Amino acid sequence: MKSSSIAPVSASFFQRFLNGVERAGNALPHPATLFAGLAVLVVILSGVLHAAEVAVTHPATGKAVGVVNLLSIEGLHRMILEAVRNFLNYPPLGISLTCLLGIGIAEYSGLMGAMLRLVVLASPRRLITPMVVFAAVMSNAGSEVGYVLLIPLAAALYHALGRHPFLGLAAAFAGVSGGYSANLLVGSVDVLLAGLTEAAAQIVDPGYKVAATANYYFMVASTFFITAAGTWVTEKIVAPRLGDYSGDATREELKPLSREEKRGLWAALVTVLVLIAIVLWGVLPAGGFLMDPRHPDFKDSILMRGLVTFIFIFGLLPGVAYGIAAGTIKNDHHIAAGMTQTMKSMASFIVLAFFAAQFISYFNWTNLGIITAVSGADFIQKLGLQDMPIVLMIAVIIFAGTVNILISSASAKWALLAPVFVPMFMLLGYSPELVQGAFRVGDSVTNIITPLLSYFPLILTFAHKYDPKAGIGTLIATMLPYTFTFVIAWTIVLIAWIMLGVPMGPDAPLFLAK
Repeated sequence: MKSSSIAPVSASFFQRFLNGVERAGNALPHPATLFAGLAVLVVILSGVLHAAEVAVTHPATGKAVGVVNLLSIEGLHRMILEAVRNFLNYPPLGISLTCLLGIGIAEYSGLMGAMLRLVVLASPRRLITPMVVFAAVMSNAGSEVGYVLLIPLAAALYHALGRHPFLGLAAAFAGVSGGYSANLLVGSVDVLLAGLTEAAAQIVDPGYKVAATANYYFMVASTFFITAAGTWVTEKIVAPRLGDYSGDATREELKPLSREEKRGLWAALVTVLVLIAIVLWGVLPAGGFLMDPRHPDFKDSILMRGLVTFIFIFGLLPGVAYGIAAGTIKNDHHIAAGMTQTMKSMASFIVLAFFAAQFISYFNWTNLGIITAVSGADFIQKLGLQDMPIVLMIAVIIFAGTVNILISSASAKWALLAPVFVPMFMLLGYSPELVQGAFRVGDSVTNIITPLLSYFPLILTFAHKYDPKAGIGTLIATMLPYTFTFVIAWTIVLIAWIMLGVPMGPDAPLFLAK
């Protein structure tokens, strides 16, 4: 094997860069503390700006909008009395927990893992790399299963095939994390970000709704572009750089699916087909039971409005069917245990959600969001950029990708940025769905090069199995080509999307109607 680490000069450069990023990241407080501090800052600013009589003219109503003072007795009372309501009404909280209850069963029962192994094992050797990248991208629908299962599995697969195991690790990591926002399925991240975007959009338009499918068309197309880009980087850049593997790790035999796992997959497939048939029965007829007679359009159907519930059902029932057939679920106690295990992994999110909910509520109460948005829109208009959507969206991508190096949580970043970005761009005529799509591109592409990603140490642990000397610089040097290629390719896709005027998703135009 060629040396796992990069050349001394480059290694020194990367190490200094990573040390700086790590120091900067460690200097930041916990996201929950960050939102708590921002909430306090909003309260203080509201008092100061209210006293300074800061105000703007709302472009929609023509009325003056001033800062509401929370640094007052009335403000104190409101913060005390509405803290619980703020938390319970926080859009991503209920919808994320509901989705993950179902998906957690599919993961706990072994369905997600068996599906991933089936995809990889059934692929011809020449298609292994595109299938690994594709399976990695698709694994995002199953929470962290791609990180903990597919990445080590891909490394073992490439090792068993006589190729460098780091090649499989890199291809899978690139798909799971670098292609985080691409998928053919609507997952919990779509629901989570849509909830944050909707809350931000309602600062300008209280009746604006953002569906979980807001970026669906764009993300479906992105899945194939990311798969192609990841395959090209793996075979043309990373493979020649790594060379042949000459380490001491013993090749492991890749075990095929057991009889029980195959039986479980058949049971899950039948369950999915039955569920699909029921859904089609409910939406295809004009008077189907999943259509709303008062709103006959598909976008207003019970299916689309209750998509969170359907994600839960499509995770729960196939997962249970697989578990019963494969023997991994014996009784209802196992089902409850699977849901409990999933909720344990969401504990930190629940803590963060409480403080984020307070910050967003305070931000909305004070009118700082609309004032910032109007001021930002005026600034952009003075620069003459308001009619340059490509330039503006590239700026969003670069900004989100840069912030992602220090704050890797997509929900934490978007909860912070959405209340400013979404209203500001809405006032310039750009849809919240387009702004969210640009953010998701930037949020994904730098995941694989930040040590602050929660799974970064785990990936490094997988690498140590094949090269104990591999360090952070080794992993960063291996993944940087993916970041550079993904950001260029994905930005080009978004530019083409804007130029062609293709909607981001169902009923999700690029621009707002004037």
